[in-house]
Amino acid sequence: MPLETDTEIRELLESVRTIAMVGASDRPQRASNQVMKFLQDQGYRVIPVNPQITGEHIHGEFVFRDLSQIEQVDMVDIFRNSEAAGEVVDQAIAAGAKAVWMQLGVINEAAAARAEAAGLKVVMDRCPKIEIPRLGIAPVA
Repeated sequence: MPLETDTEIRELLESVRTIAMVGASDRPQRASNQVMKFLQDQGYRVIPVNPQITGEHIHGEFVFRDLSQIEQVDMVDIFRNSEAAGEVVDQAIAAGAKAVWMQLGVINEAAAARAEAAGLKVVMDRCPKIEIPRLGIAPVA
């Protein structure tokens, strides 16, 4: 089962330090760009992943082509549609991530089941930019 209780989500957000954001955008008006900046301001290291702008920088971080290029990541934040989330979850498993977070509107039960079977924590249809202030989570030290 994906994490749903406030306690489970709080524990996850308090345990991660490095987040790969798949579908990160360099356009300030895009939600992924705003969420990335918010997470950085909370003290997380956020590594953008977007094959269309590989090699560029978003908020000071190098943009990678895919998760296989990143050495270590705690959580993968998925800003892709529900269907595309399946492939990202498979990459997150292969990359050794501890958790996958599917953004608002992103629901893929089969991918969630694969992630959980591989030992990853899963959050679906939520946004950390909403959850962190709602839960009163302090910035990461």
